[in-house]
Amino acid sequence: MSGRRAANNRIRGPQSALTDFLASNNISAAQISADYERRRREAQQAAEQEAAANSTVVGEEEQQPEEREETALQKKKRKRAEEDALAKIKKGKSSKKQKKGKKEDPDGENSDDAFGMYSKSKPLPGQLENCEKCEKRFTVTAYSKTGPEGGLLCVKCSKEQTDQKKKDDKVKKQAAPRGKQRQKQSNLLDGIVGDGAASLQDLCIKTIADNVHDVEEFGDLPANLTKRLAEIFSKRRVLLPRTLDLFLRPNLETIDITDCGKLEVEDYIKMFSFAPHIKTLNLQQAGQFKDEVIDYIVERDIPIQHMKLYAANLILNDKWIEFFAKRGHRLESLQLKWLNCSLDDAAFLHLARDCPNLKRLKLKQCWQLGDSAIAAMQGLRKLEHLSLHFKESVSAENLVALIKVIGPNLRTLSLEEFYHADDSVLEAIHTHCSRLEKLRFTENDTCTDAGYTNLFTEWANPPLTFVDLSSSRSIDYEHPDGTEDQIGLAASGFKSLMAHSGSNLKTLLIASCRHIEREGLVHVWDGKKTYPCLKTADVSFVKNMDTPIVAGLFKSCPQLIKLTAFGCFSVSDVMVPKGVALIGVPNAQDSIIQEGGYDLDSIIASMGLGAM
Repeated sequence: MSGRRAANNRIRGPQSALTDFLASNNISAAQISADYERRRREAQQAAEQEAAANSTVVGEEEQQPEEREETALQKKKRKRAEEDALAKIKKGKSSKKQKKGKKEDPDGENSDDAFGMYSKSKPLPGQLENCEKCEKRFTVTAYSKTGPEGGLLCVKCSKEQTDQKKKDDKVKKQAAPRGKQRQKQSNLLDGIVGDGAASLQDLCIKTIADNVHDVEEFGDLPANLTKRLAEIFSKRRVLLPRTLDLFLRPNLETIDITDCGKLEVEDYIKMFSFAPHIKTLNLQQAGQFKDEVIDYIVERDIPIQHMKLYAANLILNDKWIEFFAKRGHRLESLQLKWLNCSLDDAAFLHLARDCPNLKRLKLKQCWQLGDSAIAAMQGLRKLEHLSLHFKESVSAENLVALIKVIGPNLRTLSLEEFYHADDSVLEAIHTHCSRLEKLRFTENDTCTDAGYTNLFTEWANPPLTFVDLSSSRSIDYEHPDGTEDQIGLAASGFKSLMAHSGSNLKTLLIASCRHIEREGLVHVWDGKKTYPCLKTADVSFVKNMDTPIVAGLFKSCPQLIKLTAFGCFSVSDVMVPKGVALIGVPNAQDSIIQEGGYDLDSIIASMGLGAM
């Protein structure tokens, strides 16, 4: 008892700042000194062992079989090797200390080394610690948080730091919404260039699409909004049997669904039972539209007048014949696509006989139709819109005969991949078609530039609003710049086309018409001629398109919205007018889609269009 009292009454002298710091952080100076002495002894022992090893090696070298004496030069070399070995050991030990910038205090203890060892070690739970932020003394627990400089925080400061981090994360998410840039690029690909905020209607439609599983019914939405919602649902692959009920109403007359891939036979039958007065039917990707559905339509006498079916391959030919025989007299429009196993020439003969009121006929990728079907079409005298894309080859003579019969009433004509169609078909169009508004004649390597020139020269037909002559070119790879007879659309035919229809043309598609010379492009888009209605153009892989011609196109087409120019490698560094989407320009530094933001006058001045 007396001894302990004597120890407590011992008089203490003044302490240094380092001693106070070590004591406040639970660091023992005695332990530091002991560790330092231990490391120094270990370093000295290692140096002595290495020196002994070197001397042993030197001794072994001296003990050669021939007991000869060491010369003065050898003795000098041996001493130099020993000194180098000792210096290397000392240097290795001292370099570690120099990297940490250590300074020894007057007592011989390395304070910086001690601080480097213990400054990063955190106090154990139960010990006292000063808060890094407010310097308040608190008891350390296992849940104490670390501050920005590595120290510990008290409970209050830890909570404030957590709340601030949540706020920063929330602001970061709001500043960079995910998917916004992708949606903008998708709109530009569709030719949609919009400035400013979205309309209230667009926001409501987007909200409905985002919360489709919480919607119970659409109510009395207009037909255009219902169609748009169906397109969004189809794109997101959420058009399921449950969501199909949202589009069905008893008084419905139009069903327009662009992706029926997840619907079954029962869903199609339910569709007609809920809405028995359907007149317009548009079902795409309808792989499960089978014979049972046709039977239900025939038995319930569904008054369908306009039918559009894509990929309905499970309907047998006999069922098509039955449908045409019993309900064909009502059909005014029939559009079928991707039928590779049904609707052959025999079934089409019944179509031509039992559907006399057809005004629109579209048959694309129907693999079993050929010359017999083309000949049977001559009986459809009321046709106004004809679109054909067959897999079987069709002769030019049958096409000419068909155009002679139905050509005078046609308003739209689309012929795709008719490889045997030659200039005689173009001549038949020129002679017998005088009401066309839309003309598509693509994937042809037989017609010549002279045939296209004759088609558009002094043609009695009014100016066209839609022209698609894509891939009208020669495929003779031995003559990539064209043959002597000028197969495909070239400068002369292109100038005749724009002279005839340029005043009313809204859509121009001449992709892969690579034989159009630069002289023809400059003549059409010189910046002086004006095409006031042109809104969409595709000049992809027209190799003579360059930057000045594109600038002239911008000036000649003031209403242009979308220009596609894939593969035009002479077009670069284009200043796009405001409100125009330029797609496909091969510029390595920019996006493949460029949205315009320049005035037209500055573009013309910067590109030197006057010198073109």
